[in-house]
Amino acid sequence: MKLLSVFTALAAAGSATAFAPAKVSSRSLVSTNMAASEEYYIDEERRFLMNLILVGSAALTVGAIGVPYIAFFVPPGSGGGSGGIPAKNALGDDLFAQAYIASKGAGDRSLAQGLKGDATYLIIKEDKTLESYGLNAVCTHLGCVVPWSAANNKFMCPCHGSQYAPDGHVVRGPAPLPLALAHCDVAEDGKILFSPWTEDDFRTGSKGWWN
Repeated sequence: MKLLSVFTALAAAGSATAFAPAKVSSRSLVSTNMAASEEYYIDEERRFLMNLILVGSAALTVGAIGVPYIAFFVPPGSGGGSGGIPAKNALGDDLFAQAYIASKGAGDRSLAQGLKGDATYLIIKEDKTLESYGLNAVCTHLGCVVPWSAANNKFMCPCHGSQYAPDGHVVRGPAPLPLALAHCDVAEDGKILFSPWTEDDFRTGSKGWWN
C-alpha cells in the first residue's frame, strides 16, 4: 500500500508539471513586440504609398479632362492686336493679307474662319486696305449665317428677314443686336489675324454683348 501511494504521488506531481504554464523570458516578449511594431510600420508605409498613387492618378485624370475644357473658354488672344489666330479659308489654309487683298475688290466682304471657328467677314475698304475689324456672320436672332448682299449694300438674313448695315449694326429686325466684332490685324509674316474685341462697341457706344 505504501508503494502504491508513492507511485500515485509521483504521477500527480508529473501531471501538475506537464500542465503548468511555461515561463517566458522578458527578452522573448520584447522581441515579439518589436517584430509586431515593425510589421505595423511597414503596413502604414505601404498604405501611405498606395494612397499617394491613388490621389496622383485621380489628379492626372481630372487634369486631362478639365484643362482642355477650361481652355476652350479662354480666348486665344487678347484684343487690340496683341495676338490672335490666323484667319483661314474654306480649305483651312491661312490667309495672307497681300494675296487676299489682291484677289478682292474694294468694298468686298467675304467669309473666313474666325475665332472659335465662327464664320467671320473680312472687309476690304474703298482704298483697298483691310478693315481693322471683322464681323461675325452669325445672326443675333436665331443663329443663321447672314450673307452679304452687294447689290443692297447690307447683310440680309434669309431665315427671318433681319438686316444689318455694312458695319454690322441692325437696320431691320427681328435681330435684337448687332453682329459681333473681332479685331483684324496683319502679323509680321503677312498672315491675317483675328483676336477678341474686348473694348466698347463703337456702333453702340457700350460694351459689346459678346463679352
